[in-house]
Amino acid sequence: MDDTIYYLSILTIALTLIGIAIGSYPGFRMNRATIALVGATVLIIINNLSLEEAAKIVDINTIMLLFAMMVLNINLRLSGFFNIIANRIIKIAKTPQQLLALIIFSSGFLSSLFLNDTIVIMFTPLLIEVILKLKRNPIPYLIALATSANVGSVATIVGNPQNMIIGIFSGLSFIEFAAKLFPVALLGLLIVWIVIVMIYRKEFREKIILKSEELQPRVFRPLLIKSSVVLTIMLIAFVSGLPIALSALGASALLLITRRIKPERVFIELDWSLLVFFSGLFIVTDLLNQILIAPNFNGNIEFITENPLIDLSVISLILSNLISNVPAVLVLSPVIKQLGNSEIYWLALAMSSTFAGNLTLLGSVANLIVAESAKRHGVNLSFSEYLKSGIPITILSVLIGIFWLIFLI
Repeated sequence: MDDTIYYLSILTIALTLIGIAIGSYPGFRMNRATIALVGATVLIIINNLSLEEAAKIVDINTIMLLFAMMVLNINLRLSGFFNIIANRIIKIAKTPQQLLALIIFSSGFLSSLFLNDTIVIMFTPLLIEVILKLKRNPIPYLIALATSANVGSVATIVGNPQNMIIGIFSGLSFIEFAAKLFPVALLGLLIVWIVIVMIYRKEFREKIILKSEELQPRVFRPLLIKSSVVLTIMLIAFVSGLPIALSALGASALLLITRRIKPERVFIELDWSLLVFFSGLFIVTDLLNQILIAPNFNGNIEFITENPLIDLSVISLILSNLISNVPAVLVLSPVIKQLGNSEIYWLALAMSSTFAGNLTLLGSVANLIVAESAKRHGVNLSFSEYLKSGIPITILSVLIGIFWLIFLI
């Protein structure tokens, strides 16, 4: 490769990853999706790639899986599915500690199936409304919602975008992945509850009986029944070992066969920018691997680390907070292949990159969604306030994850 092309490519990759990490460039109306797309386009031009060659770099299975899960989530939301669950949580909880536990474990479980971002989008406004009616401090409950959504999402391949990538790249089945990481998610959710109760002792010290008016969720029964049936079929397909992306796409196709909801109603709510972001990022990180990682580490990576599982987890934790977890996973994927493509390393990457999102308020999109939604309702979840819980939750959950995976070896 010509030196000029090499250095221009490195500069483009660096600027792209920095922009993704920051979220935007000052003075420009660009988000992570447009930054990734522009960076990928420049790299295609610089390296004289054809569009056909670039298209082959994009992993269609991951894109289709993400698209399909979005369609399913939108239909469940429109049917009132998530509102019914939130209403049930509020009805059952009798004390602040019970309410916290129900929020954490329901958020964690639902995030393992429906994407963590979806859960916090639906739950945050409802949670704030109820907590303010109860005249409780909303901050610990909001932090619990964000952190538990991140922790719970580690349990399955469809829990978050980085897990989807890892599931496709590793070849692990839905059951294999969940069997290994579900216990880690469960322990992580317990850690979230313990840490928040300890930090906000005043809020949870008193055994106050909560009394709140039951919400009346709007339910579209025909769509609720149809979405629930399709969801069940999809989960059966996952458990049966059928291809995950194809199973999810088939489920989304069933939901799009309808006489009740116009296609525009679904498509207008799809996060197209996320699909663009992933597509551009595949190209950027693939060229990063070709230009920088593979030539420097090819065949030697196992000799520069004494304990690959621990080192990989720590590197992933740091890198995920520098450039975000999805780019970190794509950057580290070639390294795992050089380590022998062992499933335990893929699981370590899933665990650490997901739990890394809890370190700071900027660590994951779910955190930002909760903070922004809270702000619109007059509740300020500050960066420093979040850190009080985020740091211990992240450190403890990653340590437990590492010990669990070492036990599995």
